Amino acid sequence: MDLLNTLVDKGLRRELPTREEALAVLATSDDDLLDVVAAAGKVRRHWFGRRVKLNYLVNLKSGLCPEDCSYCSQRLGSEAGILKYTWLKPDEASKAAAAGLAGGAKRVCLVASGRGPTDRDVDRVAGTIKAIKDRHENVEVCACLGLLSDGQAERLREAGADAYNHNLNTSEATYGDITTTHTYADRVDTVQKAHAAGLSACSGLIAGMGESDEDLIDVVFSLRELDPDSVPVNFLIPFEGTPLAKEWNLTPQRCLRILAMVRFVCPDVEVRIAGGREVHLRTMQPLALNLANSIFLGDYLTSEGQAGKADLDMIADAGFEVEGAGEVTLPQHRADVAAAAAGGGCGSHESAGGCGSHEGTGCGTGCGSVCGSHEAAAAPEANEPRTDLVAVRRRGAGTDLAPNA
Repeated sequence: MDLLNTLVDKGLRRELPTREEALAVLATSDDDLLDVVAAAGKVRRHWFGRRVKLNYLVNLKSGLCPEDCSYCSQRLGSEAGILKYTWLKPDEASKAAAAGLAGGAKRVCLVASGRGPTDRDVDRVAGTIKAIKDRHENVEVCACLGLLSDGQAERLREAGADAYNHNLNTSEATYGDITTTHTYADRVDTVQKAHAAGLSACSGLIAGMGESDEDLIDVVFSLRELDPDSVPVNFLIPFEGTPLAKEWNLTPQRCLRILAMVRFVCPDVEVRIAGGREVHLRTMQPLALNLANSIFLGDYLTSEGQAGKADLDMIADAGFEVEGAGEVTLPQHRADVAAAAAGGGCGSHESAGGCGSHEGTGCGTGCGSVCGSHEAAAAPEANEPRTDLVAVRRRGAGTDLAPNA
């Protein structure tokens, strides 16, 4: 297919596809799907080999958010029966992080619900970062605390944070339909603050909220322009008790096309499969590793994920390998820029080939739409809502039960 050959060539050169080319990827047929995956896989392997970076979420403060993001189980007015608790103490957060690191994660993502941190909150998180890094010297720490005020990104950087996550989530044109308590411009401003402070910027999207193909292209092209180092791709988890509970719009094939499109637009950036991979990709998850080079290990913020051992088995069975703590995630040209900009941080900010990363919702939450559980059930009809795959997290951070890592 001429389109795919063109996209591969552009991806190997870090050249931006046209909007028409990106739209054409989303419009490909199921008959062409394996060809699309194979083509995007060539770009993924060129820049990242067969390595898969593992990330681990620690929900520092759960629920009770004043923002009204329609996709979020922690939103204002949410009736989802999620765990609700205030700030974990640094030793509690460090203990939670240790479980994920023992499972092979090299980055810990510290997430807190809310519009944005107070200066006291930044101090709390600084103490947590210190507690984690005192025990695990080489770990990467990404903070996801919501909208940042002036000076807060710099304070997080001084405290030892390596990255900051804040997702754009959807296109600027449709943002007001999803959230009314803050704006798309507020989100862009926070990503730019993280960049300016020398933090590696992580910013991504949520697919499956009823958006059009054009909306998906808009947000991914906007991410490329912002040039984050990591782009988390979340697939909406339609949580009961939220306004988008009935939005079951995704198929595994659709998810693979979206991931391929993101890889073509952001060829040399860490593309992470975030919330919703188990719910919407299901048995097609191994194919997605040919497109993305990063996943979350175990559970998400407020919902269950695939068992950590199952994640590791899936990676090995698909012929990939877990990225080691001593390996640099980003290609050398981006890592060099990162070192110069951040004094050794993990992000880079070239205009030639950027995109964002990580999970993240509107409040302070990372990992956007969270994720599901996995009980046995009768074989569903095609495109039937898989509510059996959505379960509230009842273990790990904020509980007395061991985490799933």
